[in-house]
Amino acid sequence: MILTNNTILITGGSRGIGRALAEALHDRGNRVIITGRDATRLDAIRARRPGITGLPLDLGNPASLTDLADTVQARFPSLNVLIANAGISRAENLLDDGWDAHDAEAIIDTNIMGVLRTVATFLPLLTKQRSATLMATSSALGFLPLANFPTYCASKAFLHSWLVSLRHQLRHLPVEVIELCPPYVQTGLTGPGQASDPRAMPVEEYVAQVLHKLEQGDHPRGELLLERDQERRWAERDGTYDAVFAVMNPA
Repeated sequence: MILTNNTILITGGSRGIGRALAEALHDRGNRVIITGRDATRLDAIRARRPGITGLPLDLGNPASLTDLADTVQARFPSLNVLIANAGISRAENLLDDGWDAHDAEAIIDTNIMGVLRTVATFLPLLTKQRSATLMATSSALGFLPLANFPTYCASKAFLHSWLVSLRHQLRHLPVEVIELCPPYVQTGLTGPGQASDPRAMPVEEYVAQVLHKLEQGDHPRGELLLERDQERRWAERDGTYDAVFAVMNPA
């Protein structure tokens, strides 16, 4: 992926990794469009970064995605980079008396169907470009789960498999498919505590490493993982799955 002179759409770009990516890519001379559900956040980013376009999007509302598509087609027909980044995470105790599938359904609808709907909406535009990139945010937890977040981890495992198939189907087209697999990063994904957790990686540091890997083309098989997550990625192959799982999920 060339990191300059692109027209980039980032869903979930008003906070966390999406926002940090948007600002870093804007600094490199790209035209950046971000989406989010929180109009106040979008307004704040537009005020701070007038060159970034903020557009509303609620992935749970099909009409909202249609409106976004119409706007992008009309105003940004040169769109050549899509970063499907919007996602949610919630802890679930499946043994709780009050547990039901409500949280799981919300996670699946946003993390899986939200990505699929976004790709379906904008893939025809990407395939019209001379060169394009489609990136989706999964997680290193898609390879080996944190058991307190069962549906979230499973949603990322789904995305990994789906992106492998998408990459294969697009192999004869000039559309690069990249799976972004973040580690534990200081964002608000699981709540305010994560943003200040010293065990989590600062988001700016993570994004800087992502951009460096993209510059170097360092994403074998289309997977962009940091070195710290290679053990998890290859645990099953290396025969260490049970041991790594036990460390991550103490009995």
